[in-house]
Amino acid sequence: MLPAKPEGFAISYEDGGWADHCRANGVFAHIVGPATPSDGPVRQAWDDNIMRAAELSRSIHPDLGRLVDLLVTDVVVFNSGVDGGGSANKMPGVVLMSPAASWQPLDFAMCLVHEGLHAALFILDTVNVMFEAPPEVLEGERYQALSAVKIGQKRPLHAAFHAAAVAVPLMYMEHSQGKSRLVDKYTVSLREACKDMQTKRKYFTNYGRLLLDEMTEWAETDPIDFDQVAHALSGAEFAGYQPAIVV
Repeated sequence: MLPAKPEGFAISYEDGGWADHCRANGVFAHIVGPATPSDGPVRQAWDDNIMRAAELSRSIHPDLGRLVDLLVTDVVVFNSGVDGGGSANKMPGVVLMSPAASWQPLDFAMCLVHEGLHAALFILDTVNVMFEAPPEVLEGERYQALSAVKIGQKRPLHAAFHAAAVAVPLMYMEHSQGKSRLVDKYTVSLREACKDMQTKRKYFTNYGRLLLDEMTEWAETDPIDFDQVAHALSGAEFAGYQPAIVV
């Protein structure tokens, strides 16, 4: 395992240690495999945009900046033509990124927050378990639910929950910048995904149901209440869950 910096995050590329690790272990082969070599000017442009993105996250909401600072240790950038990112539960803190040429700092910022929140959910699930079955069981057809992001597609329950959860801050971030593409795209699909996951609530733990119910309540609000998202990022009533102690 590669060491993390004591603060901030490290940026590496297709020839770095994390890229080698991904190739050797078949992690996100669709991003790593087709990557072409990047040169100094391209890397400098990526670096500049990523640092602007981290600052933009903080300016949108300080706790989004803290999420990235706390949970993202490494950003690995590839020129793969994929236009997206990825993170894996066996590599918490590592964000793979394949930015499109058209990406602006907001796109980089949403990628950092998107993957940082995935990392948060991976870690959270090890502390306060959210599902009654492990991921390999949740791959089964009867556990699948609609994805808020891959619209109209069924995904394993844990993947559907992740997709719904990460859609919320992305909608919030875009809305804060006066844009609405993702808001328009995900508002209906998020409601449908939450409604479908509610039919699978017996496969969630009590804690998982709490999260699902809070997200469902927010998604069903019309119009969407983005002030509630801002409050939920640091509101003690959302962040202060304490599981029951068995005596």
